[in-house]
Amino acid sequence: MVSLRAHLRELAVLRAEVRAERDRRYAEVSVEREKALKIKEVADLAALQLAREIQTYKDEKANELRSQIERERGSYATQNDLRAAVERMEALIKPLSDYVLSQQGRGALSSSMIGWLFAAAGLALALAAFVTR
Repeated sequence: MVSLRAHLRELAVLRAEVRAERDRRYAEVSVEREKALKIKEVADLAALQLAREIQTYKDEKANELRSQIERERGSYATQNDLRAAVERMEALIKPLSDYVLSQQGRGALSSSMIGWLFAAAGLALALAAFVTR
């Protein structure tokens, strides 16, 4: 039969082994946690660098678009420019239109001639729009 002292010694040895195993596992977990933190720090730094690069790229593209818009802004005709061009074209076409209207009653102008006159007026308007652009 095992004596009480021997049994208690065995229990003390087993407790010491269990404590040692627990301490070893805690130490391993602590080491792995430190490794994970280092990996996380490296990943965070890489993510910050990538975010900076992305923001720089976005800023460059936005600046390019802004400068393109500023360059193109001066090449479009304003409403006032178009209105003035149309008024000039109407002033140029008015005598021709009056002539056509006066000649319609007399039958001297054929319908094909009227078509040519309107085509000429359209061409003149297109040229005016191109010039003001």
